[in-house]
Amino acid sequence: MVILNWNGQDFLRRFLPSVLAYSDGATVFVADNASTDDSVAMLEQEFPQVRVIRLAHNLGFCKGYNAALDDVRWTGPLTNAPKNPRPQAARGQDWTDTFGFRYYVLLNSDVEVTPSWLRPQRELLEQRPQIAACQPKIRQYSRNETERQLLEYAGAGGGYLDRLGYPFCRGRLFDTLETDQGQYNDARPVAWATGACMLVRATAWHQLGGLEPRFFAHMEEIDLCWRLQNAGFEVWYQGVSMVYHVGGGTLHKSNPRKTFLNFRNGLALVYMNTHGSELLGTVTTRLLLDWVAALRLLTQGNTPEFRAILRAHWQFWRQLAYWRQRRQKFPPLRRTAERAGLYRGSLVWAYFGKGKKHFSELEPDLLT
Repeated sequence: MVILNWNGQDFLRRFLPSVLAYSDGATVFVADNASTDDSVAMLEQEFPQVRVIRLAHNLGFCKGYNAALDDVRWTGPLTNAPKNPRPQAARGQDWTDTFGFRYYVLLNSDVEVTPSWLRPQRELLEQRPQIAACQPKIRQYSRNETERQLLEYAGAGGGYLDRLGYPFCRGRLFDTLETDQGQYNDARPVAWATGACMLVRATAWHQLGGLEPRFFAHMEEIDLCWRLQNAGFEVWYQGVSMVYHVGGGTLHKSNPRKTFLNFRNGLALVYMNTHGSELLGTVTTRLLLDWVAALRLLTQGNTPEFRAILRAHWQFWRQLAYWRQRRQKFPPLRRTAERAGLYRGSLVWAYFGKGKKHFSELEPDLLT
């Protein structure tokens, strides 16, 4: 289990005790992204059982996790492993199962876990070898008991995509959150599992090269899960497991930097992963809808976020050669209708045009 940390000393002190108490003996690493708030000193003093990986620079979410799990891959849980277990693997041979862990958990520092939260997910992966990634139910963290019943923005009851690649969750359409009443206590395949709390098969992670490094943060887990499905794996949600997530601990949703990342990464996401027969129409429609959103922000006087969208488009086109290279390396083999966790309509039109505010209101025949 790896918790990526950047100046999250308070979160670590608050939530690490539950992680250590309820994670069935999992080995816990904290990968520190060059924090300046004495996080490492606090960990060494208050949580000596946690293994600390010190990253020299703030690599962001994507590169930070890639670097940390590359390090963990060769560390492993084995006490009799060689001190420098980095042998030259033969072609086609994967050394992960020899020296490392079978599964990784990517866990945000602002997540509170519950008793036995990890076991049902691990059992699901052990029962179904084709599953590469899984997430638990995500509720909103709060000290208010009523608010703790709300499903949380980042993952809720499992990730879906509409036909244009817009992400949403069961239990969360845009900013409308549902109260958890057990309606998502099932286990089922989904389009994506949240990066706030994701269990992933180690061999699949390394086969796909981890998270997209150019994304820095935001939508990186959706890209990974999309690539996993294109490679023949499945992504699941396990509603028997549950955690609580603070959310927005690094960038508030109205931060122009977050707007830039969401719009730039959203375009790159659909460009890299949409099947060739659907690519032109999907990207063109997304560009037009982005302009609608940008002009709406401008008319509201929100110039910083308007400029963030313009900059996102500029960066997308400027880096098009790179996105094309990544698309060729991980070719999108599955058409839209062949993926799990799909809404074959437009979520934007359903929510804003038809007033459908809850997942249960979406047309069942358009859901996979």
